[in-house]
Amino acid sequence: MSPAETKPAKIWSVHWQPPRIVNGSPIVFEVSPPFELKRLTATWLRYDIQFSFDKAKRVWYGLAGVSLDTPPGAYTLALNGTTAAGKDVAFQKMVKTSAGHYPTISIKVPTKFTEPNPEQQKQIAADKVTKDQAFNRPPSEKEWSGKFLAPVKSTVTDVFGTRRTLNGKTQTTHQGLDFAAGPGTPVHAVNRGTVILAQPLYFEGNCVVIDHGGGLLTLYMHLSELRVKEEEQVTRGQEVGLSGGTGRATGPHLHLAVRWQGTYLNPETLLRFELPAAP
Repeated sequence: MSPAETKPAKIWSVHWQPPRIVNGSPIVFEVSPPFELKRLTATWLRYDIQFSFDKAKRVWYGLAGVSLDTPPGAYTLALNGTTAAGKDVAFQKMVKTSAGHYPTISIKVPTKFTEPNPEQQKQIAADKVTKDQAFNRPPSEKEWSGKFLAPVKSTVTDVFGTRRTLNGKTQTTHQGLDFAAGPGTPVHAVNRGTVILAQPLYFEGNCVVIDHGGGLLTLYMHLSELRVKEEEQVTRGQEVGLSGGTGRATGPHLHLAVRWQGTYLNPETLLRFELPAAP
């Protein structure tokens, strides 16, 4: 075959939500290979990504994210699949990330949260062990499907990524999304999953953590009451607790956090994703 007759390489179609990726953003990769696959995985920023296939749209969907401390740049999404005939195939796509712009605020909290006494420090250390045990569980299969729902119908009072100065000196980064939920407001699971933690913690107050599979966790903090138990499977929209002001909170509200493979991501972006409904 002459060079003029050489067949063009088959092209993979790769898109993502949100269209502009910034540090701290969750991402949904949408991949349409040029041939049928029975399996698709990927590596992104050294993390492994699970993909699921939507038969109606014939698109593979994979959830990933960019940590807050990831510098702007172009990073390789390395896709690896297996065809129906058992052949291994691969494709790479450079994906650009930009710098997000996050606000800075100052707030006051009780000094026990910025200068804990020895007894309180013991409780904080014990809580760290509890959280590490929950967060370091072996990866589970994907349980979530379809669009993620807001946990409460309320306005947002503080956004993800806010740089906070507590009591004029302690520097922290807000790693979640705050909703103005009055005391006793029902709080709902954003998607299907398994409860891996449901107990009071020093900073988080009454806290529920749901494992949605594929390395994705959601955290619901400062609750006045817990309505689920550890190892309980929950459905999207199921009540998991009531909002409150327990833990390090300046008043009653709900703090929702999203954690993917150990990295905290912007919940507001996750809630905006357009995703196929469960079959």
